[in-house]
Amino acid sequence: MKVILIEDVQGAGKKGDTVTVRDGYGRNFLVPRGLAIPATQGNVARFENIIRSVSKKKERDIQTAEELKARLQEVTLAIRKKAGEDGRLFGSVTNKDIAEAVKASTGVEIDKKLVRLEEPIKVTGEHTVVIHLQPEINAEVKIEVEKEEA
Repeated sequence: MKVILIEDVQGAGKKGDTVTVRDGYGRNFLVPRGLAIPATQGNVARFENIIRSVSKKKERDIQTAEELKARLQEVTLAIRKKAGEDGRLFGSVTNKDIAEAVKASTGVEIDKKLVRLEEPIKVTGEHTVVIHLQPEINAEVKIEVEKEEA
């Protein structure tokens, strides 16, 4: 029996593959659980259209991420926090603070989970932070942490 896999199935193949499996395995396991659909002409054509639309969307997302990366790399974000005389912060600059600063300066809202900090920023000065926009597209953003005047 030929089926088109809708999900990755260990031992059978990856999502989108057209594979030949035993009739009982396909009819009694893969199809009822929604892991595959029979590979009829209509299903193959429909699935190819879905794959094409998904690849076009992925290309648009990558292009948007590249444009955002260019915008982020030319901007220096300023974050003000309370600090002591020696420049050590009371608290730290977190992923959320950086995401809010990006939104304030560029107008683009990013998820705080995309901001990659090796460790929280606890001193004033200039720092570089990586923002993960897409797989294989990372933007390095310069952040200037300044002492907040009371």
